[in-house]
Amino acid sequence: QVQLVESGGGSVQPGGSLRLSCAASGLVFSNYRVTWERQAPGKEREWVALISTSGHTTGYPDSVKGRFTVTRDNNENTAHLDMSDLEPEDTAVYYCHARGGTFQNEADDYWGEGTQVTVSA
Repeated sequence: QVQLVESGGGSVQPGGSLRLSCAASGLVFSNYRVTWERQAPGKEREWVALISTSGHTTGYPDSVKGRFTVTRDNNENTAHLDMSDLEPEDTAVYYCHARGGTFQNEADDYWGEGTQVTVSA
Protein backbone atom coordinates (compact mmCIF):
# COMPACT_ATOMS: atom_id res chain seq x y z
CA GLN A 1 0.00 0.00 0.00
CA VAL A 2 1.39 3.38 -1.02
CA GLN A 3 1.10 6.12 1.56
CA LEU A 4 2.24 9.74 1.76
CA VAL A 5 1.89 11.47 5.12
CA GLU A 6 2.50 15.19 5.61
CA SER A 7 3.41 16.74 8.94
CA GLY A 8 4.75 19.99 10.36
CA GLY A 9 1.85 22.32 9.72
CA GLY A 10 0.62 24.79 12.29
CA SER A 11 -0.12 28.44 13.03
CA VAL A 12 2.54 31.13 12.76
CA GLN A 13 2.71 34.92 12.63
CA PRO A 14 3.58 36.74 9.42
CA GLY A 15 7.33 36.56 8.88
CA GLY A 16 7.58 33.23 10.65
CA SER A 17 8.89 29.89 9.39
CA LEU A 18 7.72 26.30 9.21
CA ARG A 19 9.17 23.03 7.96
CA LEU A 20 6.80 20.55 6.38
CA SER A 21 7.71 16.89 5.96
CA CYS A 22 6.39 14.17 3.67
CA ALA A 23 6.98 10.55 4.67
CA ALA A 24 6.53 8.02 1.87
CA SER A 25 6.05 4.28 2.15
CA GLY A 26 5.07 1.44 -0.17
CA LEU A 27 7.00 2.75 -3.17
CA VAL A 28 10.54 3.20 -4.44
CA PHE A 29 10.70 6.87 -3.54
CA SER A 30 13.70 7.63 -5.74
CA ASN A 31 11.61 6.79 -8.84
CA TYR A 32 9.11 9.60 -8.16
CA ARG A 33 9.14 13.29 -8.81
CA VAL A 34 7.71 15.22 -5.84
CA THR A 35 5.71 18.42 -5.82
CA TRP A 36 4.25 20.35 -2.93
CA GLU A 37 0.88 21.88 -3.69
CA ARG A 38 -1.54 23.95 -1.66
CA GLN A 39 -5.26 24.60 -1.60
CA ALA A 40 -6.99 27.53 0.10
CA PRO A 41 -10.78 27.90 0.34
CA GLY A 42 -12.18 29.54 -2.76
CA LYS A 43 -8.89 29.30 -4.64
CA GLU A 44 -7.51 26.92 -7.23
CA ARG A 45 -4.92 24.39 -6.22
CA GLU A 46 -1.43 25.83 -6.70
CA TRP A 47 1.93 24.08 -6.89
CA VAL A 48 4.59 25.70 -4.74
CA ALA A 49 7.66 23.49 -5.20
CA LEU A 50 8.98 20.73 -7.42
CA ILE A 51 11.95 18.43 -6.98
CA SER A 52 13.26 15.86 -9.44
CA THR A 53 13.75 12.19 -8.64
CA SER A 54 17.42 12.67 -7.81
CA GLY A 55 16.95 16.00 -6.07
CA HIS A 56 19.28 17.73 -8.53
CA THR A 57 16.57 19.97 -9.99
CA THR A 58 14.06 22.15 -8.15
CA GLY A 59 11.51 24.70 -9.21
CA TYR A 60 9.19 27.28 -7.65
CA PRO A 61 6.53 29.70 -8.83
CA ASP A 62 7.13 33.41 -8.42
CA SER A 63 4.70 33.55 -5.50
CA VAL A 64 7.08 31.64 -3.23
CA LYS A 65 10.46 31.88 -4.94
CA GLY A 66 13.14 32.96 -2.50
CA ARG A 67 11.03 31.99 0.51
CA PHE A 68 10.41 28.25 0.07
CA THR A 69 13.00 25.49 -0.34
CA VAL A 70 12.22 21.87 -1.21
CA THR A 71 14.59 19.01 -0.40
CA ARG A 72 14.44 15.23 -0.34
CA ASP A 73 16.26 12.30 1.21
CA ASN A 74 15.67 9.20 -0.88
CA ASN A 75 17.45 7.01 1.65
CA GLU A 76 14.91 8.06 4.28
CA ASN A 77 11.95 8.19 1.86
CA THR A 78 11.18 11.76 2.88
CA ALA A 79 10.72 15.15 1.29
CA HIS A 80 10.65 18.51 3.04
CA LEU A 81 9.41 22.00 2.38
CA ASP A 82 11.13 24.77 4.32
CA MET A 83 9.05 27.93 4.37
CA SER A 84 10.26 31.31 5.61
CA ASP A 85 8.98 34.88 5.63
CA LEU A 86 5.46 33.48 5.62
CA GLU A 87 2.58 35.70 4.59
CA PRO A 88 -1.17 35.46 5.27
CA GLU A 89 -1.58 34.55 1.60
CA ASP A 90 0.36 31.35 2.31
CA THR A 91 -2.49 30.05 4.47
CA ALA A 92 -3.69 26.78 2.93
CA VAL A 93 -3.67 23.02 3.22
CA TYR A 94 -0.35 21.78 1.87
CA TYR A 95 -0.13 18.46 0.04
CA CYS A 96 2.72 16.19 -0.93
CA HIS A 97 2.33 14.77 -4.45
CA ALA A 98 4.45 11.99 -5.93
CA ARG A 99 4.41 11.31 -9.68
CA GLY A 100 6.18 8.52 -11.52
CA GLY A 101 9.46 9.78 -12.89
CA THR A 102 10.40 6.86 -15.14
CA PHE A 103 8.96 5.34 -18.29
CA GLN A 104 7.90 2.28 -16.31
CA ASN A 105 5.96 4.17 -13.62
CA GLU A 106 4.91 7.38 -15.39
CA ALA A 107 1.22 6.59 -14.81
CA ASP A 108 1.63 6.45 -11.02
CA ASP A 109 0.17 9.39 -9.12
CA TYR A 110 -0.10 9.58 -5.32
CA TRP A 111 -1.26 12.26 -2.89
CA GLY A 112 -1.05 12.77 0.83
CA GLU A 113 -4.03 14.00 2.83
CA GLY A 114 -2.48 17.37 3.59
CA THR A 115 -1.40 19.49 6.54
CA GLN A 116 -2.84 22.87 7.51
CA VAL A 117 -0.67 26.00 7.50
CA THR A 118 -2.19 29.16 8.97
CA VAL A 119 -0.39 32.52 8.89
CA SER A 120 -2.05 35.30 10.88
CA ALA A 121 -1.18 38.10 13.26
